Amino acid sequence: MKKFLYGIDFGTTNSALAIYDEETKEIHSTIIIPSLIYFYHQFSAANAKNYVVGEEAITAYLNDGMKGRFIKSIKQILSRSSFTETRIHNKRYSASDLVAIILKELKERADQLTGQDCRKAVIGRPVFFDDHDVQKDTLAQKRLNKAAEIAGFEEVRFQFEPIGAAFAYEKSLVKKENVLVADLGGGTTDFTYLVLDPEKVGSKDRKKDMMANGGIYIGGDSFDSAFMWEKGTPYFGKNTQYEATPGKVLTVPKSLFANICSWEQMNFFNGLRIKKDMEDYYYFSGNDPQFKNLITLIDNNLGYSVFQSIEKTKITLTNANTAMFSYQKMDIEINEEIPLPDYEEIIAKDVDRIANYLDEFMLQNGIEPQNIDSLFLTGGTSMVGSIQKLFKNRFPHVNLNSGDNFKSVAKGLAYSGYLFED
Repeated sequence: MKKFLYGIDFGTTNSALAIYDEETKEIHSTIIIPSLIYFYHQFSAANAKNYVVGEEAITAYLNDGMKGRFIKSIKQILSRSSFTETRIHNKRYSASDLVAIILKELKERADQLTGQDCRKAVIGRPVFFDDHDVQKDTLAQKRLNKAAEIAGFEEVRFQFEPIGAAFAYEKSLVKKENVLVADLGGGTTDFTYLVLDPEKVGSKDRKKDMMANGGIYIGGDSFDSAFMWEKGTPYFGKNTQYEATPGKVLTVPKSLFANICSWEQMNFFNGLRIKKDMEDYYYFSGNDPQFKNLITLIDNNLGYSVFQSIEKTKITLTNANTAMFSYQKMDIEINEEIPLPDYEEIIAKDVDRIANYLDEFMLQNGIEPQNIDSLFLTGGTSMVGSIQKLFKNRFPHVNLNSGDNFKSVAKGLAYSGYLFED
């Protein structure tokens, strides 16, 4: 019987699993799914699983009239001590429970391909789940470990995601190199500086080759949140004024709109008190039509579809100088042309934070630019034009390399079986 190992990249936006054949030492196949869960609006006692995962979650969400519970960016709640559980159809789900649903889906799909119940996995994790906060990082690691256990894995090791990406890149090298790896995902940006050598592929001891690693809690979701704040929220009444007391005109609190700019907050932005407050603001604003859009957004669970439009705008701008931010649903009408310079200005603060962290990372670890032989960028956010410019400007003498931006990490994790030899 063949022996398999699964390399799992549980991501903010997408999750991937690479099946590694431990006998042939080759990747058997790779699976990738969106990190999405949709809980049906109507609970069925006859159906033990009242949710769907991945691509099917999007279809079910739309077919169900967007009335159920749609959950995205689950990875970002792993480090949040304020999140203990959420109730769906009177059932309690912890952070580990939600993550386990994604991991279990990946495992079941992979098991179907291998014909085995594989319980051995190397699971990726960011260098820091939450900007250098040890307590939050420990909490996230504990929750991820519990999720793996719930999903059915018994032999588990964890590897930093950029190291996984590096091992995937190492397979393509013909000579030894000092490599700076940048893994830019939906939730985090991680860096690793290490020695890669094609002659060491599969070696058991790679500790001496890892020279430095670090990370910052900024990724593609940060860009989307900034865009939503600048370009989206005005269509949902960010500047709405109301008059609860005659003669005293106030502006609706900005905190309401901060909530719709963050997926992990929007997922649980459905409390009765907040809804009552929104109804009051709407009434005292004289039924402002743009504020009505906010109520429609929340009541009809339209958040994902709005962020799909934002994502489409971002992707278009990776290869074009202008894009339309377009959204039409349930009387919400958005049609705004977004020039590339405007988009780059919107995300500039986050890009600068990544740039500043990169400078700090290199300085603290004594990394000289001239000693870097190659750069390897992976993750969907690495394709954003401003990110490409950042690395080209910082390292004009080094070629930018990239692999499969969505599967590289999972493949590299699968090559990390040496971790079980400790």
